[in-house]
Amino acid sequence: MTTKSEDGLSRRLNGRHIRFIALGSAIGTGLFYGSSDTIAKAGPSVLIAYLIGGAAIFFVLRALGEMAVNDPAPGSFGEYARKHLGPLAGFLTGWTYAFEMVIVCVADVTALAVYMGFWFPDVPRWIWVVLTILVIAAANLVSVRVYGELEFWFTLVKVVAIIAMIIGGAAILIFGAHAGSVTNLWSHGGWFPHGFSGFLASFALVMFAFGGTEILGLTAAESEDPRTAMPKAVNTVPVRVLLFYVATLAIIMMLNPWNTVSSSGSPFVQIFSGLGLHSAATVLNIVVVTAALSAINSDIFGAGRMIYGLARRGQAPAVMARVTRNGIPWMTVLVVAAALSLAVVLNYLLPDSAFLLIASVGTFATVWVWFMILLTHYRSRRGSTAADLAFPVPFWPVGQILTMVFMVFIFVVMAFAEDTRLALIVGVVWLTVLCGLFWFHRRATSAPKEDAMTEAR
Repeated sequence: MTTKSEDGLSRRLNGRHIRFIALGSAIGTGLFYGSSDTIAKAGPSVLIAYLIGGAAIFFVLRALGEMAVNDPAPGSFGEYARKHLGPLAGFLTGWTYAFEMVIVCVADVTALAVYMGFWFPDVPRWIWVVLTILVIAAANLVSVRVYGELEFWFTLVKVVAIIAMIIGGAAILIFGAHAGSVTNLWSHGGWFPHGFSGFLASFALVMFAFGGTEILGLTAAESEDPRTAMPKAVNTVPVRVLLFYVATLAIIMMLNPWNTVSSSGSPFVQIFSGLGLHSAATVLNIVVVTAALSAINSDIFGAGRMIYGLARRGQAPAVMARVTRNGIPWMTVLVVAAALSLAVVLNYLLPDSAFLLIASVGTFATVWVWFMILLTHYRSRRGSTAADLAFPVPFWPVGQILTMVFMVFIFVVMAFAEDTRLALIVGVVWLTVLCGLFWFHRRATSAPKEDAMTEAR
């Protein structure tokens, strides 16, 4: 039986779904392929960057978790921003998150088409793009539980693969004849081979890798028991960061000096090759295809639910608030799926180097949303104490303030780095356009009220 909340959405996501959504949200293109670029930029110090970035994301998700447990509202952090910072903040946060999801999903859909070319080189990429969008969109239209089940199994494949990589890599180091050694982490130029500037430059891609974790807030409105499921899911973040990023990349750089890791592909294939697995490329391709499908599944869900929340508060067309009998906002799913048709065009127009630009634009949108979550949470705490809350953040308020400063620091890094500066400009233009649309919409909706008051006089 489908349980519906007062807002019309169904509450069909259980604790298992929420925990695996939490696990899978940060395991995707940013880890399997983007990690090679971060290694090239920072060398072994990238491990420190992932630890710092992971700590920041923990505070973001604890802030979001505190608000979601107390108020599991549709639109999540977009609605919280509207409530505590004002309508403009809610509008900017909600639409920037939807923009982030569409941009990242375009990259993931395009990447999946490239991955499928490994097995079917003669099939045009656009066919895989269309098929993927149709299948994932259809799954999202059936039931939120179908989305949860898909994400559970997609994530399970990724988790098993990463654990196998860690165990296999450790076995090579301990028992194998491989020349790898722990000393590879500092014997090829030290921990900071490109200096402190290289370390700082890696943060844009490091933070991109964590993008999507905030989708946890959107699942609260469709969770069977958000008070129990959300804290358990949020608290897995430190373990996830240590295991999936730091441990895996440390083993990769122990097996092979950081400067031998190719930036043209995934560093994970080197672990499989070291195990003597001749079909390493095939195994890896299965994993990255699964990772891409998982990301696309979550991107469509996240963007659709955020636009639904915007529509409910009058900041998106009213038709976007329509739901099926199963509590699925069907129009938003269709609109997001249609927007992804851009991926077909991008397959022909964008060069291979476009991934960095897309990742950078995605980083701007992601960090902006995280900053707004932190600021919203900070304002929401006025007049409240930890004793009043079911899931209070730790180290209040120092942890929140330092994390907000860190988000501003990421913007500064993007401004000074030549390969991410354009993305920052795109982000500023995007926010400016949104501000213009907000004020135009507000003026247009207030005009009829003013006319009615004039006639009444």
